[in-house]
Amino acid sequence: MSLSLADVRATVAVTDITRAKAFYEEQLGLVPLDPNAGPIQMYACGSSRLQVYESPEHAGKATATVASWSVGDHDAVVDALISRGVRFDRHDDLTCDARGVHAFGTHRVAWCSDPDGNVLAVDNGQSGGM
Repeated sequence: MSLSLADVRATVAVTDITRAKAFYEEQLGLVPLDPNAGPIQMYACGSSRLQVYESPEHAGKATATVASWSVGDHDAVVDALISRGVRFDRHDDLTCDARGVHAFGTHRVAWCSDPDGNVLAVDNGQSGGM
């Protein structure tokens, strides 16, 4: 079997699973597959999975995006996330709108960070010639 035929999941380390669950569930709106899973929480996202697990020694160490969601109605999703308290990052070297949405041709992306500084992205699924 080739890995190109297998499902892949994003895995995110956090320092405190209770605090992380509040962010991922209340602010991002994800639904846990098993709310009582303990220090490892799995979320269904389309046909893929996001795994969030407690690991204080590894949390927040990545310096790049650890998970991305491609959505059809980017503006509506960004607005809904902002209404739930998500703050999108602004990067000094990139131009963005007032909400924190960066545009690269037709590709639009907004980055935010979870409570441990793990970078997450919401994009419109367009390549924009990148």
